[in-house]
Order: sequence, then structure tokens, then C-alpha cells
Amino acid sequence: MSLIFSHLYKTENMKKIVWVLFLFSCVAIISKATIIEKNMQSIDTPKGAWQLLQGDLEYALIAADGYCMVAQFDKNNKKFIGSYGGPFKIENNKWIVDVQFHTLDKTLVGKPAIFDWKPQKNKVVTNISGTPAEWTQTDIGGKNLEGNWRITQRKQEDGKMSEIPLRARRTLKLLSSSRFQWAAINIETGEFFGTGGGTYTFKDGKYTEQIEFFSRDNSRVGASLTFDAKIEEGNWIHSGLSSKGDPIYEVWGRMK
Repeated sequence: MSLIFSHLYKTENMKKIVWVLFLFSCVAIISKATIIEKNMQSIDTPKGAWQLLQGDLEYALIAADGYCMVAQFDKNNKKFIGSYGGPFKIENNKWIVDVQFHTLDKTLVGKPAIFDWKPQKNKVVTNISGTPAEWTQTDIGGKNLEGNWRITQRKQEDGKMSEIPLRARRTLKLLSSSRFQWAAINIETGEFFGTGGGTYTFKDGKYTEQIEFFSRDNSRVGASLTFDAKIEEGNWIHSGLSSKGDPIYEVWGRMK
């Protein structure tokens, strides 16, 4: 009898071991599937930063808070070529932009621009640049100052803060986890007043930009600017010296 019970005991233990191993396998499969799903979500519901290189030309796309900006430039030769942007959505593998600014053709402002959007792992095939091409995702967002911001207050020379209400003419700053682009625009008239962008870091209260394109002054390309920065009550407090060396103190709020 003892041999029988011993055999049964070993059999039951083996069943438990097999069951535990099965559970661990399930957890591993589910975890892997979740990671894959998250990566696909970042592509199917685009956010973060994307890049396309064509010789000396570079295209940079930032998507955050349902808003996007696309810029074309030649960083090595310090040339800004063009940019456009606005609120966007994805429907049936189509990227649909409600154009709010277009530096090359202001008659496109207020009209929808429709592009192909075909996800392939961490890449996507799209004709956002004008022709079908494979773009690479350079960050998936979700940290730092990611979002669509607009300037809401600015300190004047007398030290007083002036309110900047939301109007047709506005200055926006769109950030992923690693890239930024600002644009001064008028969404009603189609007027464009300037844009610039590149990469940034935000650490220990310091916000540092590396400028890769600047429509107003190509000589600023390659410059690094550092500002004091902090988030208070959902606002981004930004202070330091501008690209011209002028002191600035600004408050930025997220676009609703």
C-alpha cells in the first residue's frame, strides 16, 4: 500500500508542477501579447515622433493630443523647406488632417488633407511626405512634456504678466517624448508667422532644446538653448533667454 500511495503522491506532485508551468507559460504569453498590443496601439492610434530620411532631406512628424505637425528640412545645410499641421484622426488606414497651417500653400488651411497610413511593426508606410515611403517611429510618447501646448501668459518688460486669450492667431508648441516643434499661425486667415523644432531633454528642472530647423533664421540651426522649466497645476512655466538673447518668462497650458 505504501508503494501505491507513494506513486500517487508523486503523480499528484507532477500534476501540480505541470499545472504551475502551464500557468507561467500563460502569463508569459499574455505579457508578450500585451507588449505587442501596446506597440501596435502606438502605431494604430499614432502618437510620439516619426522620421523619414531621403538623402539630405529629413521629414519629422510629431503627434500628441490629437494634433500633428510635419516638417521638412535639411539639417546639414541649415535649410527649412516647409511644414503643415492640425488636428488629425485615423479612419480605415487613412490619416486625415484638418489643416490649420501650411507654410507652402495657405489656401489649404481649413481643408482636410488625407494620406495613407499602413502600420508595419515600428514603421508605417504613408504618403505624408508627398510620395509613399516607410517612416520609422523614433519615440512612442508617454513621458516628459508630451502634448499640445499654447502660450497663455507672458511677462512684460515692466514685470507684469499679460494674459494671452485663445484666438485665431496663436502660438502652439507640440512635443513628443523627445521632439518639439512650435508654430505661430492664424487658423482663420491661413497666415504663417514662423516655426522651429528639433529634439529636447527635460531633467532636473532644465529644459534644453537642440534646434534642427528654424524658419525665421537658419543660422540658429545647431544651437542649444536651455531654460528653467517646471509644471505647476498643469501649466508649464518656462523661463530663460530666447534665441535672440532676450529674457523670457512664459506660461504654457495644454490645448483642450
